[in-house]
Amino acid sequence: MKSLYENIHDMLCCHSLPNNYNKLDIKLQRKMKEIKRNASGQISFKSIDSIIMKFPQFKEGLKEIRGVFQHYDEDSNGTIDHEELKKCLHTLSFCIRDEEIDDLYYYCDINQNEGIQFNEFIVLLCLTYLLTDSSQTLKICSPRIEATFITITEVFLFLDKNGDGNLKRKDVVKALNEACPTEKSPSHITRTRFKEMDWDKNGKVSFKEFLFAFISWVGIELIDSDDECPA
Repeated sequence: MKSLYENIHDMLCCHSLPNNYNKLDIKLQRKMKEIKRNASGQISFKSIDSIIMKFPQFKEGLKEIRGVFQHYDEDSNGTIDHEELKKCLHTLSFCIRDEEIDDLYYYCDINQNEGIQFNEFIVLLCLTYLLTDSSQTLKICSPRIEATFITITEVFLFLDKNGDGNLKRKDVVKALNEACPTEKSPSHITRTRFKEMDWDKNGKVSFKEFLFAFISWVGIELIDSDDECPA
C-alpha cells in the first residue's frame, strides 16, 4: 500500500492548482515572512530532536481537530463538503467571507474529490487561522488547537533559515545539522525529507506543502487508527 505522502504526491503531480488560487501561495508566503520578522529570533526550537520531542503534544492537538472534523461531517461520509465547511467556520466564529472559504476549499482539496478529507481539514483550519483575524476565536473555542498551530508554525520558522517564507533544501540541511554540526546527517536523509515536502519538485516548499508533510510525519494515519479502535 502507498503511504499518505505517496498518495498526496501522486495527486499533486496529476492536478495543477488553478491560477486564480496562486494568490493564496503569495499571501501565505508573505504571512510567513511577516511572522518570521516579528519573531525576532524568539523561536523555541533549537534542533530537530526538540521538534520530535513535541510529537505527542502535536498528536493530542490533531486528535482534537479530529473531533471538530467528525462533528461537522454531518453525513459521516469521511469528507466535509462546501456547506458543512461554511457552517463549521461560521459556527466557530472565524472572521472569513464565503468567497474566502471557497478559495481555501479548492486550495486545500488537493485530490479534487469535491470533499475535504481529515488531513486537508487540518491544513485548511490552520491556514484559516493564519490568514484571517481569528486568533481570539481559537483562544476561546480551543486553546489546544491554537497552541498546536502556533507550534507547527514555529517548526516551519525554525526550518526557514533565510526567512523568505519558503523552504529550500539548504535550509533543511542546516536545520538537520543544527544541534551537532560536527555530525552531519547523511545526505540521503536530508534529500528524502526535502522530497517528502517538495511535491511539485520546484526546489522550494510552501507552508501548505510543509503542513501536509509534517502532519504525516507526526502520524495522522495512527490517529485515524486510534479513532477506529474499539473501546
